[in-house]
Amino acid sequence: MSRLRVAIVGGSGYTGGELIRLLLFHPHVELTQIASGSRAGHYVHSVHPNLRKVTALRFCHPNDLTTCDIVFLCLPHGASAGEIERYQALAPRVIDLSADFRLRSPELYERWYGAAHRAPELLNQAIYGLPELHRRELAEANLVSGTGCMATAAILGLAPLYRAGLVNRAIPLVVEAKVGSSAAGATPGASSHHPERSGAVRSFQPTGHRHSAELIQELGELSGGEIAQPVAFSATAIELVRGILITAHVFVNEPLEERRLWRVYREAYQQEPFVRIVKERNGVYRYPEPKILVGSNYCDVGFEYDAEQQRVVVMAALDNLMKGAAGNAVQALNCMFGWDEVTGLSFPGLHPV
Repeated sequence: MSRLRVAIVGGSGYTGGELIRLLLFHPHVELTQIASGSRAGHYVHSVHPNLRKVTALRFCHPNDLTTCDIVFLCLPHGASAGEIERYQALAPRVIDLSADFRLRSPELYERWYGAAHRAPELLNQAIYGLPELHRRELAEANLVSGTGCMATAAILGLAPLYRAGLVNRAIPLVVEAKVGSSAAGATPGASSHHPERSGAVRSFQPTGHRHSAELIQELGELSGGEIAQPVAFSATAIELVRGILITAHVFVNEPLEERRLWRVYREAYQQEPFVRIVKERNGVYRYPEPKILVGSNYCDVGFEYDAEQQRVVVMAALDNLMKGAAGNAVQALNCMFGWDEVTGLSFPGLHPV
């Protein structure tokens, strides 16, 4: 069986680098082209030093790309939508890791991104690339969106409760996300300057984060329509390079026993290769912890029930560059072509790190 020819556009960023690393070792694909407008002509390892002696590929200019079987877009927000026809002409199947095609509603997009979508006719064609929710649709998809890293953790943590109809939607859903510095991308800025970032626990978007829209869409679909409750989403930068931990407060519509919550989560995730329920009685790692997920494609999910308030506190952790971006995209690729979903993604993370 011949391997699929794969190209990456925007390969010089952190997500692009992770995608390169994963695809170089994927048994069913051949990474043939890696485009970067700013690094054209340079060796890939000059930007991603972990790939020294792993690949001799050089970056090409995006204008020099030739046809292939599938193209991954790792471009800044807004860039993919403006040139999507060009990329679809290069390859019959496209996975776009930006936010451009994550939302199916043009109105929801304009509300959260502040401008009309540049290719609204494609929004209903794009499949939200979270295999745990959309693997059947991915098998037939020609245009797949990436997922927001914080949204991915929150959705995977909360989906079983919404699917089971346990959430009291008269009370706001509260989600707090703590995120490492790599989620801001490779371009340096004032907030990423080491003296400013080191030791930081900094609230950078207490309200209005765009990942809220993905929760509205995906949890709403699980609830049988647009989510009928406010989503109060806050984001905090912490001193990590990789990693996200979300803590969500969900009020349920009836008193529960913890064993029922266990049943809900086990039924949802016992067959999922990359979601683990982490809820132990003892030990340092009795709840999800992003530190031990670095480099892996796992999302760890845990919960505690507050009977007095009828509140479930949901915790979910992942590596924002892996299950929150590149790893999830490769998992979606595996779904699209009928391969085992763990192909190329079996690295378990490190401990200690």
